[in-house]
Amino acid sequence: MEKAKSAGFFERSATLVSKKAGSTAAFCIAFGIILIWAISGPFFNFSETWQLYINTGTTIITFLMVFLIQKAQNKDSLAIQLKLNELVASHELASNRLIDIESMTEEEMRVVQKYYHELSKLARAESNLQTSHSIEEAQQHHRYKGKVKQAKKEVSAKFGKQEPRDK
Repeated sequence: MEKAKSAGFFERSATLVSKKAGSTAAFCIAFGIILIWAISGPFFNFSETWQLYINTGTTIITFLMVFLIQKAQNKDSLAIQLKLNELVASHELASNRLIDIESMTEEEMRVVQKYYHELSKLARAESNLQTSHSIEEAQQHHRYKGKVKQAKKEVSAKFGKQEPRDK
């Protein structure tokens, strides 16, 4: 329990700091510190100690920010992967092999890439964009989705379940 609380605290803290660190205010503060440091140079005769302060400060901040940015990037990447997995899994014509594709080897991904490259060449060979993206196709898809939605409502009504509302 204590570990979960500390992980939650770290998660919230990391998210908050990464959002604040990427703000205009944070940039202005950092710029101000550099400006004050630069202006103070003549008062300290541009000494090694004066240089050491900025070097040490920027090194520490950079070191910590690398890990913080990587954590935020990992979280964002995971969220995007999950959303993409949901889209692939929810589409009846999509290949389920693409779900969790990020765990494939690079060689396996290249095989999949060749497949999509071939599809792209076939699409480019069609001289008319409307061949693969027509208004009629969109209307047909819309009607199909309406029929599926209606069928789900009928099944839910038959079994007495509440149908979730559309967003």
